[in-house]
Amino acid sequence: MDSGDTITVLVVDGHQTFAELLGHALAGQADLQWVGHARTGAEALRLAADLLPDVIVMDPELSDADGIAIAELIRVRQPASRVVILTASEDQTLVRRATTAGAAGFLSKNGALGDVLNALRTAHRGSMTVSTDILARLLRSTTPAVAGQRGNGLTAGGLTQREDEVLQLMAAGLDARAVARRLGISVHTCRGYQKAVLAKLGAHSQLEAVAIATRRGLVRPDPR
Repeated sequence: MDSGDTITVLVVDGHQTFAELLGHALAGQADLQWVGHARTGAEALRLAADLLPDVIVMDPELSDADGIAIAELIRVRQPASRVVILTASEDQTLVRRATTAGAAGFLSKNGALGDVLNALRTAHRGSMTVSTDILARLLRSTTPAVAGQRGNGLTAGGLTQREDEVLQLMAAGLDARAVARRLGISVHTCRGYQKAVLAKLGAHSQLEAVAIATRRGLVRPDPR
């Protein structure tokens, strides 16, 4: 495989053994390359700037920093680097914070290795992945009271046609840039539609919006 097709991966995790195991798994993939391991937030910022990895695997609970805050800072400094959050925590607020920070994936450390590797590939392509168990917990935690905020009486007709199109592509895991390309609109305009969708659904992040829409039966089969 041409080196230009290789997805470079930086692992940020305070657990040496876990990072090494993931690194060995990456070494066995023709299209994925482990380029470094950071144990702290400070080290993550330095290596991310030096290595410019395509994808960064981030533990949100680092010894010296909030991993999601580090992820957000990296995304601001290096928009081309995608960040996938990999955690053992079941705190649902982390999911919402991660999507707000621009993470391209949120997976459980208890999940299958193949799912993690595929999430890295998906992140590099510009789409978002959330493990099914985490999404299921988020769906359960999204109560009808929350779903109804700022969206009373919402039905399939409660969104404009364009907002509905944006919602379907959000549900398929596409980020704002990918949605904009698909619909032939600017990223700025797309973000405006996304904000409108979140407001009407009473959601605070893309993931929460998709969870609420799924519960309400507003999400159709993957349009891709």
